[in-house]
Amino acid sequence: MMYTVLDQARADLEGTLARIAAMGYAGIETYGLVEHFGPSRVRTAIASAGLTLTSAHAPFPAGPGAEAVLDANEELGAGILVWSMEREEFASPDAIRRGAERVNEAASRAAERGMRIAYHNHYAEFSQVFDGRRAYELLLEALDDRVLVELDAYWAQLGGADPADVVAGLGERVRFVHVKDGPAVSYEDDVMVPIGEGGIDWSRTLSVPSGLQWHIVELERLHIDTFEALRRSYDHLVGRGLSRGTITPASSKE
Repeated sequence: MMYTVLDQARADLEGTLARIAAMGYAGIETYGLVEHFGPSRVRTAIASAGLTLTSAHAPFPAGPGAEAVLDANEELGAGILVWSMEREEFASPDAIRRGAERVNEAASRAAERGMRIAYHNHYAEFSQVFDGRRAYELLLEALDDRVLVELDAYWAQLGGADPADVVAGLGERVRFVHVKDGPAVSYEDDVMVPIGEGGIDWSRTLSVPSGLQWHIVELERLHIDTFEALRRSYDHLVGRGLSRGTITPASSKE
């Protein structure tokens, strides 16, 4: 969510969160705010807006900087940290295994603080295939069972997968889904549209049995006002009973 309104939030953190809450959104996933404002202010602002902190988009706590990442997100109050591997780490099965080692180290370090790690995909995880098996399948096999999943269904479809089938196959391991919409033809150039106005079958993707707990709207490269896109997305998701929010959309009352 906060990736979508990062510029607005950095200009007016409290006001932006209040606008999101007023639309009916129940929670947010942080991105780029802790580094800008510090964890204490962000935590207070989220609580003051009446929002839930679903998760924190933060680098894997592995290597020399691990403790600093964990310290900041512990102060933020984040229970689950979400991040991705780089595109080049899906160039070969060996590269995937090496990348997974870093994620597993992060899961182990996070567990010592009572936190968990979740993996967020882009499109290379699905577009790269080795001996008939997608890179994503190889990655999941290499990851520690403690690592949860945040599926970006849009990038999965762009990579050639059926998002609904992916969600169903992940079962209880998937806790979050990034909900975005658009033509799903180009990773670099796609312009997003409000949910329900693009090429993703969200009715099917969000209705298959799974462990999903949060639907996180994320839109980028918009050609319309950001808050208008978020409002229309909320109205579509909640108005059609695909997601839950705190406010019943006017369109569903008619």
